[in-house]
Amino acid sequence: MRSPTLVTAIFTALAVSSSTLVAQVEITPDVVYGHKDGLALTYDVLHPSAPSNGAAVIYMVSGGWVSRWSQPETLATRGLFAELAMKGFTAFVVRHGSAPRFKVPEAIADIRLAVAHIREHASDFGVDPRRLGITGGSAGGHLSLAVGLRAEGPDGSPDAPAAERVNQLAAIVAYFPPVDLRGIVGPNDRFPALDFDAELAIGASPILFVTEDDPPTLLLHGDEDGLVPLSNSERMHAALTEAGVETEFVTFPGAGHGFRGEDAVRGVTLTVEWFERHLLHGHGR
Repeated sequence: MRSPTLVTAIFTALAVSSSTLVAQVEITPDVVYGHKDGLALTYDVLHPSAPSNGAAVIYMVSGGWVSRWSQPETLATRGLFAELAMKGFTAFVVRHGSAPRFKVPEAIADIRLAVAHIREHASDFGVDPRRLGITGGSAGGHLSLAVGLRAEGPDGSPDAPAAERVNQLAAIVAYFPPVDLRGIVGPNDRFPALDFDAELAIGASPILFVTEDDPPTLLLHGDEDGLVPLSNSERMHAALTEAGVETEFVTFPGAGHGFRGEDAVRGVTLTVEWFERHLLHGHGR
């Protein structure tokens, strides 16, 4: 829920030089996964130049539910993407329709469409559709949970068998995510994406989506977060634990909303380790 500029700072640690990048990442830019109001919805694909491990991580470009476009060559220099590439992961950098024109429920729908498109075309990118993870920070963390915890069948039913779910994911990492939008939707000058009908907040609150078949979920949160209180991740962790879902919750002492320096490095390390554990060595492999 913070500005995109600060959200991107989460993943700037461990950055590599452009010359090193060329040897690590190949880019397929602007893949169109859908259209709305005459606009194309796109994602970039960052392929590891080293041998691919067949798994992939979907990254939410979202701060305050705003998706800003950046040169993929620039994005690929950020720490998380460089580290994923070195480990053989493919990364999908996904953008959604942004506030103020589009609201949170529409952003969730866009990401679900993107995940379905990625699963359908996974073989084109050398990726196993059973080994897809998702991650993001703040609003991106919210979207990661909203989509990752509520997989659907082609008809929109959440009761479809796992093999038939068009947006089924195998692992989630959410940084300081808002998890319950009930009570905070309505006119909002800072976050216009929250200005939607309060009755729709139930369908946009991932704390309400938890079921026993949810994917393993890692939550990372600073204990001095003044924008999205730590209680959001505490509640989500408790709900996942109660449902019997594999989950870990890591608190970053002294960290606010957005990780920098050693906290950013630690966040990248924990994220990559989680995806290695569950996309390479877990049920998907």
